[in-house]
Amino acid sequence: MTATEPTRSPIPNPLPAHVRREQAQRLVDERGFVRVSELRSAFNISGVTARADLDALELQGSVRRVHGGAVPAHSLGEGESFRAEREHSFEEALEASIVPKQQIAQIAAGLVRSGQSVILDVGTTTHAVARALVARDDLHDVVIITNGLSIALELEQAIPRFTVIVTGGSLRPLQHSLVEPLAGLMLGQVHADLVFIGCNGVDIAGGVTNINLPEAGIKALMLTAAERVVVVADRSKLGQVHLGRVGPLSDFHTLITDAAADPAILDSLREVGLRVLLPVELAVELTVELTETTPQTPDRP
Repeated sequence: MTATEPTRSPIPNPLPAHVRREQAQRLVDERGFVRVSELRSAFNISGVTARADLDALELQGSVRRVHGGAVPAHSLGEGESFRAEREHSFEEALEASIVPKQQIAQIAAGLVRSGQSVILDVGTTTHAVARALVARDDLHDVVIITNGLSIALELEQAIPRFTVIVTGGSLRPLQHSLVEPLAGLMLGQVHADLVFIGCNGVDIAGGVTNINLPEAGIKALMLTAAERVVVVADRSKLGQVHLGRVGPLSDFHTLITDAAADPAILDSLREVGLRVLLPVELAVELTVELTETTPQTPDRP
């Protein structure tokens, strides 16, 4: 090593530049605006590398650099528009699709039995599931593990009927969620009876996906930490594909969605082996059937 060589190691960069830039491009297109700081966190790169990636995409004509990040470089003609998708905050999402989330939550809560352990993913639909679980006065001795601070606070009122465990990890303010580091260590130490996964997309080819990478990574870890995996998604999520892949549909046992979901999409999901539960008059019968076919959990010491 010469005197002019740096003594510090560069920030680890596990992705090749072209792959990283393709994913950054998709992120810009989906959200409508991406910050340099978000790319740094998502890809574990330096700010200099993140800016260089955006500069390279701008040279290709794929994005337009703005202060702090980049936006899509769409050239819009008269009457044309593009869908600039972004990650909504927890509070924004909480106000949307209230009735569908309540429908989904009622079915999801009906799948839980006393004495079981449940992993409850972050999100507004899973927040509705938490509220529905609290309302079930017949439930007791339920252990619930979550990476959502808002969900933990919702469940607090059910203590001591419920034991509430928070994963730990770095806080994402937008969703009040806990992600890596540390969250994965906790999930690697448990095996629950059920996990309820929220998402931004459910698609036959794309599987279950999420709009941001840090939470998608935690959701993927949750899949391996539970006996039965249930995805909860309202009709707007069906047929959608986003940046962060949680897992293929083969990793999921059941989809719970709302009554207005497209029947054609639901039929195609059933054809690939995904069980679909809907809030119709037969929902109670379906719930009973599912719980009866689920292996009984042995009593804990």
